[in-house]
Amino acid sequence: MKIITTLFCVLLVSLTLFAQKPDEVLATANGKNYTAKDLSPEARQVWENQSKTIAEVRTNLLSQMVADALFEADAKARNVPVEKVVEEAKAKIPAPSNAQIQAVYEANRSVFGEKTLAEVKPQIVAFLNREPEQKALQTLVDSLKTKYKVTFGKDVNAPDLKTLEVLATIGTKTIPAQEFEEKQKFALYEFRADIFDAVRESLEETIYSDLVIAEAKARNIDAGELLAQEITNKMRDYSDEERFALQSALMKTLFTKYKVNFALKEPAPVVQNISVDDDPSKGSATAPVTIVMFSDFQCPACAATHPVLKKVIAEYGAKIRFVVRDFPLPMHKDSFQAALAANAANKQGKFFEYTEILYGRQNALDTASLKKYATELGLNLQKFEIDLSDEKAASEIRKDIEDGNSYGISSTPTVFVNGAKVRRLSADGFREAIERALKQ
Repeated sequence: MKIITTLFCVLLVSLTLFAQKPDEVLATANGKNYTAKDLSPEARQVWENQSKTIAEVRTNLLSQMVADALFEADAKARNVPVEKVVEEAKAKIPAPSNAQIQAVYEANRSVFGEKTLAEVKPQIVAFLNREPEQKALQTLVDSLKTKYKVTFGKDVNAPDLKTLEVLATIGTKTIPAQEFEEKQKFALYEFRADIFDAVRESLEETIYSDLVIAEAKARNIDAGELLAQEITNKMRDYSDEERFALQSALMKTLFTKYKVNFALKEPAPVVQNISVDDDPSKGSATAPVTIVMFSDFQCPACAATHPVLKKVIAEYGAKIRFVVRDFPLPMHKDSFQAALAANAANKQGKFFEYTEILYGRQNALDTASLKKYATELGLNLQKFEIDLSDEKAASEIRKDIEDGNSYGISSTPTVFVNGAKVRRLSADGFREAIERALKQ
């Protein structure tokens, strides 16, 4: 349900993904047709409200483009960087009080685990500042609209929208439909793919439940006993990963046996030319599949994804080239320094060994700890310290971030397989992306 919840929060819906026919067959299995009425209430609501919500999404995306153009216009008029225009607006909001920060910390103890308030304070402050900052920026946009004479042209949701038709004018700058579609193609693909994932997930859950009952009946046992035989009784370490793998295997077996067919078509991924730059890599440059992972060494999700991806890559041997690029997030205070340290280790041929340590010790990425890890690996500490403060290395990291932004990256980890973003960061998701790439 995580995907569906996210969809409702940010209105991730696509106008063109589905035809929205209430009786349209979305899947078949064991002689039964599955339609929208077989979806969960949440997924069905996403399905049925597509047209309305995608119009809101497209309108919001155009508004953001207008806002960006206004910030650029004001920066140019004042001869200052765009970042200064934005930061000045944000600086006007009051800082969160200690009481507010403490309240958020106490309310989320289960999420933060053993981390102290000092360790998570930057994340809490960023969370508390998010809404006031958005309000401050909107106030600035409203004032700049008058100053730079913003007018709107053709409706961005018009069914007969032509590429050269102007959607908005900001002073002397225009935003034609073609520019909008090109700039927002990654975001719009994400909307389509999120809808596909939500509906497909709901269908799979429903069909799986039905087939468990059908298979139990075929074996003359009840569903609980079937699940015990195929999952519970086969478990050895009783981990969530093991349970998921066994359940996934049972699902695949049942889907094959009962001839599950999904009429729902996955939207074609947007393939980008993802540069590998000169970043650390494993595997031959001529390998048929190149995997590029944009990572933040202080990001828990990156630490969790890394071993899964590493295991899958090993299954394909020489077919894979694996490249790591930096994308330290601003809410992780030690992530940029950790990226510098990893690059310093790379200059001594120990990048991947060093990053294993970083992922495993994310609670201690201060400078002293980073030097300690270098010593543990037997690196030349004097050279490591020099490289740790190398401005050229810092520039390379900033270039990775800039490239990542141009690829539409907003979070970590983000993984591309032959230029296509991997949406399901699981072993099955990685294998599916690799197999698709190998067939092309």
